[in-house]
Amino acid sequence: MAERNGYISPLAGRYASKEMQFIFSQDFKFRTWRKLWIALAETEQELGLNITDEQIEELKAHQDDINYEVAEAREKEVRHDVMSHVYAYGVECPKAKGIIHLGATSCYVGDNTDVIIMREALRLTRKKLLNVINELSKFAMKYKDLPTLAYTHFQPAQPTTVGKRATLWINDLVMDLEDLNYVLDSLKLLGSKGTTGTQASFLELFHGDHEKCRALDQKIAEKMGFKSCYPVSGQTYSRKVDYRVLSILAGIAQSAHKFTNDIRMLQHMKEIEEPFEKHQIGSSAMAYKRNPMRSERIASLSDFVMSDLMNPMLVSSTQWFERTLDDSANKRLSVPEGFLAIDGILDLYLNVVDGLVVYPKVIEKHLMAELPFMATENIMMDAVEAGGDRQEIHEKIRELSMQAGKAVKEEGKDNPLLELIAADPSFHLDLEKLKASMKPGRYVGRAPQQTEDYITEVVKPILDAHKDVLGMTAEINV
Repeated sequence: MAERNGYISPLAGRYASKEMQFIFSQDFKFRTWRKLWIALAETEQELGLNITDEQIEELKAHQDDINYEVAEAREKEVRHDVMSHVYAYGVECPKAKGIIHLGATSCYVGDNTDVIIMREALRLTRKKLLNVINELSKFAMKYKDLPTLAYTHFQPAQPTTVGKRATLWINDLVMDLEDLNYVLDSLKLLGSKGTTGTQASFLELFHGDHEKCRALDQKIAEKMGFKSCYPVSGQTYSRKVDYRVLSILAGIAQSAHKFTNDIRMLQHMKEIEEPFEKHQIGSSAMAYKRNPMRSERIASLSDFVMSDLMNPMLVSSTQWFERTLDDSANKRLSVPEGFLAIDGILDLYLNVVDGLVVYPKVIEKHLMAELPFMATENIMMDAVEAGGDRQEIHEKIRELSMQAGKAVKEEGKDNPLLELIAADPSFHLDLEKLKASMKPGRYVGRAPQQTEDYITEVVKPILDAHKDVLGMTAEINV
């Protein structure tokens, strides 16, 4: 079979959804070209050029039935993709062939279509991002009260809750969403700017009428669902636009990668695991293993997306004057592959969050092993209240903590700090009272309230505004 004898991108075969793949398909691209040619013809007619209703209706009648064979044969002759499709459209529309692409350059369809494609891809990305935020929010609220050991420098620190930790993952994604919304709302079409961005050909068509040239851009933008066109350009829109768009993808990739770092460490500690299918094999050699394969895949794809950001940076910084063509081949790779990869990342992220497995007993065991160290300030206050001397108690706790730490690290024993304190008469505290004070909920601060406040006040309004896109589930191929 042909597909087994040639290279197939794993982004298409393994990771990206059919929905995202369609946005970057030939059908979507060339149908958009034809919509743009129709918008151009309609606008030129509205502004007084000699274009008939019959010609426009003919263009509309054939906008979706693209004669690829004719275009491909023509491209072999003329070596120009846009003019090949102008020719092929004209074959289907003989009455309108003379006015197709009138006054325009290749970038009229090429660049405007690229912006439209990125807009649609950003919309799908936003939809999936919102669904990940939604599932993480459910997880955060479910476990907002479950104490867990928190870490700074990956060393045990004051406890938090499982739900509060999840809000950190969510907050990164909310920032990504804010950036995405800004870039999506600020996207503009190139419009009809001509060979060097001066609209000279259109000024000629409209016999020197500058207002009609201005109106041409605005009307085309509105017909294609945009507020406006970029006010100035060379032949192309600024390649900084591609950089801004791929920056959003790189931001999401950063957030996703950070999430997988935490999940993989938690899975190592057996506190939280990503979903594991009934017949899934974790290791070909070690049957007992449950490797965090999906999280690893997210991290791997995230590395690709973050490194992909270099492409539009290099392209934008090296364009010469009004345009060069050394952007073209790069854009054909970097923009679609960035979106296909982030699509796979978000599907995997949603799949992982939807099936996270939490082990409260293991979490409690790890927390209780460290909690006596973290409770020393409370113990000191209790000891002073029971009649002890504050300075003496402080020094005693320091000495006993070091002794307990040595027993844990050098001798492999359970933490004996409570027993050591109970045995010291300076504290006036018995073991039973000390153990009774070891309630993890005493030491998580405002974590439960912070979680609830954040989800209620920040996240819920975002989700309520996008209820119509929530409820997705993610199917992954491997």
